[in-house]
Amino acid sequence: MSGPDILQQNTGRLQTAMGQCFPGTHTIFRGHDLHQELLDMDWVGLYVFSITGRKLSDAQVRMLHAIWVCTSYPDTRLWNNRVASLAASNRSSANLGIVAGLALSEATTYGGQAGLRSITFITQAMQKVEQGASIEDVVLAEKAARRIYGYGRPINSIDERNPFIMQVARENGLDQGKHVLLAHEIEKVLVPRFPKLKMNYAALHAALIADMGLTPRDYQMVRVPTFLAGMPPCVADAAAKPEGTLFPTPCSGIAYEGVAGRVWPPSR
Repeated sequence: MSGPDILQQNTGRLQTAMGQCFPGTHTIFRGHDLHQELLDMDWVGLYVFSITGRKLSDAQVRMLHAIWVCTSYPDTRLWNNRVASLAASNRSSANLGIVAGLALSEATTYGGQAGLRSITFITQAMQKVEQGASIEDVVLAEKAARRIYGYGRPINSIDERNPFIMQVARENGLDQGKHVLLAHEIEKVLVPRFPKLKMNYAALHAALIADMGLTPRDYQMVRVPTFLAGMPPCVADAAAKPEGTLFPTPCSGIAYEGVAGRVWPPSR
C-alpha cells in the first residue's frame, strides 16, 4: 500500500505503541503509567527507555551519566556553545540559543556525526571479526577507503576524557565489553602506522554504548544531550554582559578582497 491509500488509512488517527496522555487522569509511557510506575526512575534511564523500550542496569545508567558529564565543557569558544552564547548576547531566549547550539552539536568533525560514524564502523567491524576476518585487515581496508571516525583529534591527538571514562567503566564492570576491547584493538592497528590516530572520545563512548546493546540509530538519539550541560554557563555569562559585546569583529579585522569602495551616487 502506498500513495493516497496509505495516507487515507492514517488520516485522522495516530497509531502508536509509545504512549498517550489522558489529561486529568494519567499518562501511558511505553506501556507503563508514567506517574504510578516510572516516577522514581532515573531521568537518564527513562530517556534511554523512551528510545529503546529497554531498562538499563544501574551500572549502565551511571556510565551514561559519566559520558555526559565528561563532555560538559563551559567554553564559549567551542562552536556549539558560541552559537548559544551569541544568541544570549543578542538577547534571544535561553531556550532558542541552547536549541540552536544543540542542533549544531551534530557536527561531523567534533560532534554527533563523528560518534554516529564511529559506532557504525565499530559495530560493522565487530560483525566482520566475528565472521572470521582479521581486525588488521578490516581496519586497514577501512582506512584505505575513508577516514576512520573515532581515531585522531584536531589540535591535540590525546583525548583528556578517555582515562576518566575508562576509570568509571572499570568501577562499574563495563571495561571488558567486546566493543570496548575491539576499539582498543583498532587503536593498536592504527597507531604504529599513523601515530596521530589515537582513540578519541567518540570511539570510546560509542563502544561503551554499543556494549549496552544500543544500535547506531539508538545512539543518535541517546547522544542528543551530550554537550547540553556545558551551554547554560556560557549563555548565562553572555547574558550578563552588555548586549552585543560577545566576540565583536571590527571592520579592520576582516580581510576583504572584494570590490573596492565606491562613491554613490557616482560623480558625473
